[in-house]
Amino acid sequence: MPNLEQAFQQLPRVSVIGGGLKISDYIPIDLSVTNAELQDADISEYILNHISKNRGRAAIGGYNEQRNLYRDSELFADEIAQNERDIHLGIDIWIEAGTPVLAALDGIIHSFNYNPGKGNYGPTIILEHEILGDRCYTLYGHLSAESLDDIELGDKVKAQSQIGTLGSEMENGGYLPHLHFQIIKDLQDNFGDFPGVCSKQNQSFYLENCPDPNLLLKL
Repeated sequence: MPNLEQAFQQLPRVSVIGGGLKISDYIPIDLSVTNAELQDADISEYILNHISKNRGRAAIGGYNEQRNLYRDSELFADEIAQNERDIHLGIDIWIEAGTPVLAALDGIIHSFNYNPGKGNYGPTIILEHEILGDRCYTLYGHLSAESLDDIELGDKVKAQSQIGTLGSEMENGGYLPHLHFQIIKDLQDNFGDFPGVCSKQNQSFYLENCPDPNLLLKL
């Protein structure tokens, strides 16, 4: 029997962003510690300029990417340097607030929460799916507050149906509007939340538990 990663590879490409974007509308972006252009740059301006310069509609990237941008938030800090959380576990799609967010797969609403604070997800929805008889989950972070209205635990969702919209900087943890999309095998009793960034020390565990979302997005 194929494992989860193999099963995802066999599925057709899915979208988690509405608006009829084509593959060519997504512009890859490097926000890693190795990108020298980020050293003195305003991160939001850099992302917007990158999209404009490349004539795209959205910037995308970030899986297993070590980033400096989390140093502005105490949420990711640790007194021990190797425990500092700075390795990104999902894919970010940077596009304007209000953009529709779509369910990647058929499933149900497992949980949702407003995760407050600088650098946090803000409004978040987690969907539960069954693939080859096993459960897995997809997380959608940095949504609008209204995305959490009128939904209930256990609600059924169809693949490619709209589950919310992207939030503004005022509600999404202070970031330029974007979707954090993450696949999770074992949710570990979390509810409406799951780490989207890990430390180098825990990298192997989290990469195994959180496969590359591009297995589904195929971008």
